[in-house]
Amino acid sequence: MTRIILPAALAAVLLGGGFWALSGAGVNTSAPSIALPGAAAAQESGEESETVEITEMTLGEADAPVEVIEYASYTCPHCASFHQQVFGELKANYIDTGKISFTMREVYFDKYGMWASLIARCGEDPQRFFGITDMLFEGQYEWARAGSEAEIADELRKVGRLAGLGNEELESCLTDGDKLRSLVAWYQENAEADEVEATPTFIVDGEKHSNMNYEDFSALLDEKLPE
Repeated sequence: MTRIILPAALAAVLLGGGFWALSGAGVNTSAPSIALPGAAAAQESGEESETVEITEMTLGEADAPVEVIEYASYTCPHCASFHQQVFGELKANYIDTGKISFTMREVYFDKYGMWASLIARCGEDPQRFFGITDMLFEGQYEWARAGSEAEIADELRKVGRLAGLGNEELESCLTDGDKLRSLVAWYQENAEADEVEATPTFIVDGEKHSNMNYEDFSALLDEKLPE
């Protein structure tokens, strides 16, 4: 299980330092044609930032008898294992059958996880979000260890293009400073309210649980489902 960076510390780095150099300024790269994802331009323009409404990414029926919320980071290996080994069965047996609703809320350890989140949320469509999420977790070892910041950014762009995002749409999502600010604030508020200290963490009908295999998760859900 992966420990979380304190939200206040993360926000200070993000919002106080030109968005953690996401613009790519000062980064040495042998491939200058590959621009890093950036949100600093919006800050440097002098324009006031706008609050962007963040969509809850949910699968399943809104009135399902049990609500599950997952807190996960795209750079967390345990989260990748859950999505590759548990989530598929959970979706087939509980989400698609109307027994539970399943919401994923991103946790931000680092800038790479944020970039991945901006790609997954491009278009704010839950079905595409979970599809891109599957791709990001499946290929986590490759893109998260691609090398330099520029190389990681380029690998993430490749994921976006494989998911059907056009280059213009992809760059627009990756450079949306207002959205990034709003996502960080949203993450802070949710993580603090639910007292999330590690990933993955699951909130099942208001009760907090740590990572589980499918058998344990299934047993927990069966206990909560009505007869």
